[in-house]
Formats: sequence, C-alpha cells, structure tokens
Amino acid sequence: MQGQSQQQAYDRGITIFSPDGRLYQVEYAREAVKRGTASIGIRTEDGVVLAVDKRIRSPLMERTSVEKIHKADDHIGIASAGHVADARQLIDFARRQAQVNTLRYDEPIGVETLTKAVTDHIQQYTQVGGARPFGVALIIGGIKDGEPRLYETDPSGTPYEWQALAVGADRGDIEDYLEENYRDDLEVDEGVGLALKALASVSEDGLTPEGIGLATVSVGDEGFKQLSDEEIETHLEAHDLLGDEEDEE
Repeated sequence: MQGQSQQQAYDRGITIFSPDGRLYQVEYAREAVKRGTASIGIRTEDGVVLAVDKRIRSPLMERTSVEKIHKADDHIGIASAGHVADARQLIDFARRQAQVNTLRYDEPIGVETLTKAVTDHIQQYTQVGGARPFGVALIIGGIKDGEPRLYETDPSGTPYEWQALAVGADRGDIEDYLEENYRDDLEVDEGVGLALKALASVSEDGLTPEGIGLATVSVGDEGFKQLSDEEIETHLEAHDLLGDEEDEE
C-alpha cells in the first residue's frame, strides 16, 4: 500500500524524479504524441519533405481548420503530432524566434538554432511546478546554407537530427518502412513518393488528397511550399496509392 502511494506521488509531480530516474509526466506526454495521427519528415539531397495524416473526423468539419503542417519561416516548415493546441503554442513561439533573429541579425534563423530554441522552451516545462509538459512532438525541416536539415523535438526538450523519421501513431511501423526504403541520394519528388508510400503502409483504405498534407522546402529557392490537393492527387496516382474518397470519414 505504501509503495502504491509513493508511486502516485512521483506520478503527479513533474519536478520529482522517481527512484529509477524517470519523470512520469514526460512519459505520459510522449504517450499523448502516440495518440496523434502520424507525421513524417524526409531529408533528401535537394530539400526536405513533410507529410502528415490529417484524416477528418466528420464530413461537417472544415478541412482547412485541421492544421498539422506550418510555415515557420520562408525556409523552414514544421509538422506536428499530438495535442494540436500545444503544437499551436510552439509554432507561434518558433515563428517569433525566427522573426526576432531576422530583425536582430538581418539573416534567416538556422534550422538547428530554431530547433534548440524550441526545445529549450519545452524543457522549461519539465522542471517547473504547476505546469505540465507539452504533449506534442514537432518535425522541423528546412535549409541552412544550401544544406537540408531535419530535426525532431521531444516532450522532454531534447532535439534529435534525422535523415527520415515519423512521429505519432504507428511510428514504429512507418520507421521500419523508411529504414528499408530510404536512400541518401533521394530527390525531393522521390522523397514525396517515399513519404506517401510510408503513410500507405499503415493505411488499410489507401490515401486521398483530402486526408493528406504535404509540404516541401527546396534547396534551389530555399522556399517552403505546401502542395495543393491537385498536386497531392497527382503524386498519389503516380505511385498507385489513390484510395476511394468515399471511404474517408
């Protein structure tokens, strides 16, 4: 009985380590990320690809209100998985950091610099009483000095750099697919195809443009571009991944 009460104390306090060195609230925040629909990031030779599963729960919902891909700056895009409200707060923070850097130094913020600023902000919420960790993971991709960079933020406040990754639901299965099919010499269009195939590998009904979000950041113009439904449909058809729209809820 005493052991159970001690467990509950460690469970409730974000600032208290358990005897085995764990912060349970941070682990619960990671579980919240797993409950979100999947997001994928792929670094290619000439850019970064961001792809998200944005299935709509009801046909009455406005599709444009479901935002999982965001433009942080002209050369940086962000995809999220987890609590949407938490993601919105971090996206706004990232945008402010990008604007401050441009005004202060008269140059675009680096992808790594922005990622570490965001993760420093996240980390503060793991050691302050009366607050909870952010229940969201972000994929931050962009171009710095002509080089594509791809990072993940974790609810613990730790940044990781990746060649390709997934966050959210089915992360393990999607990353298994990416590990088997990723190549260092991929171009952006090939990265888009790989991201769509990875999403399709965990989907039973195929993919539709309405249920997918896609964005690229290319080295050529270092520009963030969000693909339209028509462009997504073209890619789905090219890879024979187009599902039946009537199956989408």
